[in-house]
Amino acid sequence: MRLPPHLTTCASCALALALLQAAPAHAADGDPRFTLRLGAMNIDSSNTLRGSTSIAGQDLAFDEDFDLGGTQWEPRVDGLFRISERQRLIFDYFRYDKDRRQALGESIRFDGTTVPAGSFVKGNLKYQVASLVYDYAVIDGERVDLGLQLGAEYAKVGSRAYADLGDLYQGQVLDEKTDGIAPVVGARLTFTPSEHWLINLQGQYLNTRWGSFDDYEGDLSRANAIVQYNVNPNFGIFAGYDWFKLDVDRKGSDGLIGLKQEFKGPLAGVSLSF
Repeated sequence: MRLPPHLTTCASCALALALLQAAPAHAADGDPRFTLRLGAMNIDSSNTLRGSTSIAGQDLAFDEDFDLGGTQWEPRVDGLFRISERQRLIFDYFRYDKDRRQALGESIRFDGTTVPAGSFVKGNLKYQVASLVYDYAVIDGERVDLGLQLGAEYAKVGSRAYADLGDLYQGQVLDEKTDGIAPVVGARLTFTPSEHWLINLQGQYLNTRWGSFDDYEGDLSRANAIVQYNVNPNFGIFAGYDWFKLDVDRKGSDGLIGLKQEFKGPLAGVSLSF
């Protein structure tokens, strides 16, 4: 995928600034140069599909929630490369892939047509987010850091559904997908109350109009909190909570379709530092 010109310029400026300032710099004494967190998130998702159109001159609209059934564990990776005492590059990756099949237990009759028992609707939802941001600590204290972030984020989402309702209907009822990349802004607040403990709070925001997401308009927000215990300078364990929200609409000649998705849940894993 070719990056938009404004994103390329943004990333180039950030990287040039980092390298320029970091030329003679070293990571803060005692701080690791590279940290990698490997973990998993127990995801609970909520999904809303909305739309509006006009049929025979009559306006129609819908706003429906759909349940994908229960929580599930998915991998989550993040880490940082410390350029200097105040500067770092932060990256992360998150994915969600869920299938759901709902079958009809007994026959029902609808508008003169019988929908037989065993009729079903099955769906699949896929969601991926990866980001790389430049983080500059505007406050760099002994126990507290406050960083401002600018970088790029890639997101990909796809929703598909197929229905087999006997004589009433058989076929695809939903097939929406898009991906794109755009600038992302964020902030980070880190507390280190002692040698072994670290508390990290982070939030990021992206608007689809800043990048290339086809005809979709909306935003993507995320926030997380992590508490980490460092067993030694190279190994730690962590737990926390993560939250993502995607809220987009796409306008077409025959109406509007919108999708709102939230992913949230606890996370846990190990931290490796070098």
